[in-house]
Amino acid sequence: MIRVLVADDQALVRGSFRLLVDTAPDLVAVGEAATGREAAELAAREQPDVVLMDVRMPGLDGIEATRLITADPACAGVGVLILTTFDLDEYVFAALHAGASGFLLKDTRPADLLTAIRVLAAGDALLAPGITRRLIEEFTRRPEPGGRPAATLAETTDRERDVLTLIGLGLSNTEIAEHLHVSLSTAKTHVGRLLQKLGARDRAQLVIAAYETGLVRPAAAGTPHLSRRGAEQR
Repeated sequence: MIRVLVADDQALVRGSFRLLVDTAPDLVAVGEAATGREAAELAAREQPDVVLMDVRMPGLDGIEATRLITADPACAGVGVLILTTFDLDEYVFAALHAGASGFLLKDTRPADLLTAIRVLAAGDALLAPGITRRLIEEFTRRPEPGGRPAATLAETTDRERDVLTLIGLGLSNTEIAEHLHVSLSTAKTHVGRLLQKLGARDRAQLVIAAYETGLVRPAAAGTPHLSRRGAEQR
């Protein structure tokens, strides 16, 4: 059974999400939070598989609550799915950097929301359509990749950097396996090692790492392409 915590400052919205969750045979709501602080405290106590997190809440907002949850060792297995009515770039980028594993708008279809919860509970990341484009556009505004020094990749192998490059280009594990002519299990192993070596919680943060280390660079038109370093490693 997948355990879900619902965090939203509007009681009607919380109730609606809780009802939706409880109607699914494999999901159960384990609590509700009206503030970011409550969400962080409940997450530590209940240790849900997934937190449905609103962005705008009184006091501690959803971004900071996510940061607290992802930094808490007691919540190591908790995935945070950001839900908001605001399709704003700064929320997307801030949420991913805070450790969120997914980002969806509240007008997402109920069936798609339930699917997203299952995706996060399985340990994967989920981004709404257009999120990868926003990440690319964010880095387009930066003259040079920043945030993570090149030394971040020092412990990775050439093949792991190949895999990280392909993750940054948006390929799935299956597509990576096909591209590198390896088995799916081998591709998954490489992804797992990258998560560990780069200290990333999930695939969304690996996408960020691919850009920040310069393996993938945004083209002027907003379409990603390989850096010279990434191309040489292919």
